[in-house]
Amino acid sequence: MTAAHGLASRSDAGAFLSRLIRLDAATVVRLRPVDGRVQLWAPLPWGVLVGRTVPGSAAGDATVSAAALFEEVARGGLALPPRRDADWRWPLPPVAGGRVVESVPGDEVRRVATAAAGTLRTATAEGVGGRAVGQRALRDALLDHVPIVVSDGQSSVDVSQRLIQAVVRMGFLGQPDVSPTSSIDVRVSGRWIGLSAPYGVAWLPPVQQLSLKPTSPRTFG
Repeated sequence: MTAAHGLASRSDAGAFLSRLIRLDAATVVRLRPVDGRVQLWAPLPWGVLVGRTVPGSAAGDATVSAAALFEEVARGGLALPPRRDADWRWPLPPVAGGRVVESVPGDEVRRVATAAAGTLRTATAEGVGGRAVGQRALRDALLDHVPIVVSDGQSSVDVSQRLIQAVVRMGFLGQPDVSPTSSIDVRVSGRWIGLSAPYGVAWLPPVQQLSLKPTSPRTFG
């Protein structure tokens, strides 16, 4: 008997999967049953894990091709694509989700993401200090940039562009022209740092902790 993917909402799962494969057509997605729903997890090309919990009842923990699962969901199929469990090589953040350090206005998250995209376009076209710089070097420098720092009085947390670009490009903030963007929770769990948005979460694993700090980051809290 063919295993079923167990995803009950084509729109919720499809939105996550379509954006995911737009960023990396060859990536995999992990399905995990949690409290009567299904968690979808996937790595982004810049070292961030993204997740979204959707309605459903997956039979077990399984990793499959994101593109194959999207095609199956889009056509209304119920079958789980061929399993690729051996291709999952990333740790997952703690199930509890850590603690909230501070909340950041969603509009500010959009603003810094848009500013970074504009900086990349300008630097690619005009160079930096009159010198040409490779697009990959520029991209990596921008991703490591820390435009936001939050604090709860006990500790401060750097929110890098890696996390900001993840929640924006995965559509986790929703559509700005449909409804006001909610605040985004900055979370920590051990050495993991996460952004929890209305439609998903992005986590930066401990291996990504080294980053370039700006001279004057925007601070909240």
